[in-house]
Amino acid sequence: MKADVCIVGGGPAGLVLALLLGRRGVDAVVLEKHETFLRDFRGDTVHPSTLQLMDELGLGEELEALPHRVVRQIQITYDGGTFRPVDFARLHAPHPYVMMLPQWDFLELLAAHGDFALYRNFDVVGVNRRDRRVVGVTAMTPQGPVEVDAPLTVACDGRHSVVRRELGLRSKEYGAPIDVLWFRLPREPGDPEGLAGRVDEGRLFIGIDRGEYWQMGLVVPKGGDAQVHAAGLPAFRAAIAESVPYLAGRVAQIRGWDQVRTLTVRMDRLYRWHVPGALLIGDAAHAMSPVGGVGINLAIQDAVAAARVIVAAFEQGPAADRAELASVQRRRSLPTAGTQLIQRVLQRGVLAPALTGRPMRPPLPVRLLDRYPALGAIPARLIGVGLRPEHVS
Repeated sequence: MKADVCIVGGGPAGLVLALLLGRRGVDAVVLEKHETFLRDFRGDTVHPSTLQLMDELGLGEELEALPHRVVRQIQITYDGGTFRPVDFARLHAPHPYVMMLPQWDFLELLAAHGDFALYRNFDVVGVNRRDRRVVGVTAMTPQGPVEVDAPLTVACDGRHSVVRRELGLRSKEYGAPIDVLWFRLPREPGDPEGLAGRVDEGRLFIGIDRGEYWQMGLVVPKGGDAQVHAAGLPAFRAAIAESVPYLAGRVAQIRGWDQVRTLTVRMDRLYRWHVPGALLIGDAAHAMSPVGGVGINLAIQDAVAAARVIVAAFEQGPAADRAELASVQRRRSLPTAGTQLIQRVLQRGVLAPALTGRPMRPPLPVRLLDRYPALGAIPARLIGVGLRPEHVS
């Protein structure tokens, strides 16, 4: 199989990149490891910057027509009361809110409107080189191995990127003091709406309103899932009921640990996002913490920046050279590093202290943001728009 650009990974970054390249006449193929996009506990937050980008792509109305929930504030409940430190409604943006949309619906919309080839069940297992240059990949399919030849390969295959591993690229590891145990419970009329956090007795629960159900997360110290499992399922249910009282009558629906998924949080950033013939973007280049749910939107902004460079390069010749690929990293490094810095501060200053088991007052920044609501636009801007939003004409 031959193409101008081989994109590894059919996530938000990969499909947005393929859509943009296809519209400019670049022959792109996307290799997706799985048969469908349907998987539990994927990031489903679509931020104001991405909603504006979808308008620019002409897909905004169709996106709005998909079943979704709208989040205008983030609230956190402590023993001292409920605080609202983030207010997206104060943003001066076309969409002053976060859309909670199942990622598989978002991806299917992108796939349906792109002029590119999407191959599912293509599990990339190796990177092919010629004269020290990447010239494509090898993928395993139900019919056997397939080689895809392309002058440019773009890795969009996430934090466990096969391309990244095969290229042996080094990264700066920042570590993370937390992991998250995800599970779901039914949502009923009268429950709170939107994004809600609860800090209680050394436990931190995150609730994401999905309409018919809650996607719940228990934040634990790094590696703490083993201790939660060892305490047993009844203790886990009791902790939910105690910390989130309106769920007490539903915790019996968690019947086994197979209903609880552990997200091992990691944060890193490659020193170099490119080699001759290959570029890495999104979590393949910089694994993000789940704090703020910004990973999807940063990856999509990477894709827009990469598409601009790749299209310009292919208009001049058969592929992007090393200097042109380096320009993608230069443009996206500042917003990536800045966002990771903010995530590290929040992890250590807000999340980790909440897990100590000692009585905890709301941190001073949370109290100030709640007392002066106009300040809520600042974190809303950092989370919802980012440090360098990308646009398409």
